[in-house]
Amino acid sequence: MRVLGIDPGLTRCGVGIVDVARDRRATLVHVSVLRTPVDDPLERRLLALGDGIEALLDEHRPDAVAIERVFAQNNVRTVMGIAQISGVALVAAARRSLPVGMHTPSEVKAAVTGYGAADKRQVTAMIQRVLRLDAPPTPADAADALALAVCHAWRAPLAAGPSSATEGETPAQRAWRAAEASTRTPVRASRLTR
Repeated sequence: MRVLGIDPGLTRCGVGIVDVARDRRATLVHVSVLRTPVDDPLERRLLALGDGIEALLDEHRPDAVAIERVFAQNNVRTVMGIAQISGVALVAAARRSLPVGMHTPSEVKAAVTGYGAADKRQVTAMIQRVLRLDAPPTPADAADALALAVCHAWRAPLAAGPSSATEGETPAQRAWRAAEASTRTPVRASRLTR
């Protein structure tokens, strides 16, 4: 499975493409950061980033796209920029009928490191290990995009193929999955009709 991960941002938009085999072995295909000048008009920046994402989709032909889900921050302008770039990426994927996964930072951290509150250094180190890179991917936006792509591929049912969806999990991922399963409460029909 080939996945394009996008860490959206108006000034720096991290993009990373990985191939993930059925045994969950991940390989780097491409990583870069799309940049736009801060003083350019918003519409020009969105167009430039959209063109960059479209070019990557056309050149590398991923099977899916993973985008960081916007979460509340104190800086409304930052959230708006992230949301706008996410929208541009969603449209680019939809034009190609590609499935899109939206993942929160804690979901990505948990999938990659086994710990949802891991710091950026830990995520970067794990991505370096998972992709068997000689050096950590830089800048942080690039590492985050790769982590998004790996997270999506590891969480997608297609990555496991016809065999078990949990085959190839690390011990930390098994523990995380077990903890998530134990916290789920079945919903009874009577609760829905009240």
